[in-house]
Amino acid sequence: MGLLTNRVEKHEIKPGDHIYTYRAVFAYSHHGIFVGGSKVVHFTRVGNASSSNSEVYDENEECPTFPDCGFRHPDSGVVLSCLDCFLRNGSLYCFEYGVTPSVFIAKVRGGTCTTAASDPTDMVIHRAMYLLQNGFGNYDVFQNNCEDFALYCKTGLLTVDRLGVGRSGQASSVIGAPLAALLSSPLKFLVPSPVGMATVTAGMYCVSRYATDIGVRTDVIKVAVEDLAGSVRWENNEGVAAQDAILERQLLR
Repeated sequence: MGLLTNRVEKHEIKPGDHIYTYRAVFAYSHHGIFVGGSKVVHFTRVGNASSSNSEVYDENEECPTFPDCGFRHPDSGVVLSCLDCFLRNGSLYCFEYGVTPSVFIAKVRGGTCTTAASDPTDMVIHRAMYLLQNGFGNYDVFQNNCEDFALYCKTGLLTVDRLGVGRSGQASSVIGAPLAALLSSPLKFLVPSPVGMATVTAGMYCVSRYATDIGVRTDVIKVAVEDLAGSVRWENNEGVAAQDAILERQLLR
């Protein structure tokens, strides 16, 4: 695996792997779960995107190879695609799980790895296929995006605090960069040189990224996919309230 990213070839990935590819000249990455048979289950925004850093499902796209490519339930953003359509001619990368803190910090770009351990392959695929049939709620670029979906499928972890950032390392990096600059501003008198200032800012950025990783966060809990899917109703506020109720029950157990 590389220092910045984890580029792999198609023959190297296995069912249950969390894969991703970059869009818009590396502006953001799109994530999914490889379920075998050259198929990927991933989570997209349905309709028009309000942010350039989000994947939008286009139901008018047709795959010349697989008739079931693009399968999804109405109003659900969870889609089954073939690997080629998922990649859109982009390179293939594999998300790493169970990395050490030093490796995590060394991967400067967010959305490439986590210190959290992955669950067994059959459980990962079960979650992905179950959510394909039942949905994963409303897409939100910071709270509930494609990386959050893949992370949940791999770990079963959900974030309890809806006011904070989701599980996505990519979103944490976007928030962490300006936060690092803000936190390091009062320290300017300690590091008057540009090099010293850059070092402090980089350090703050790494700390903020690590603190929001699902492997070290304290506001995440394990939720069974059957409980999660039962609480989700696409584009329905009652579904959000039901999901909150399930999280509360999990905390009381």
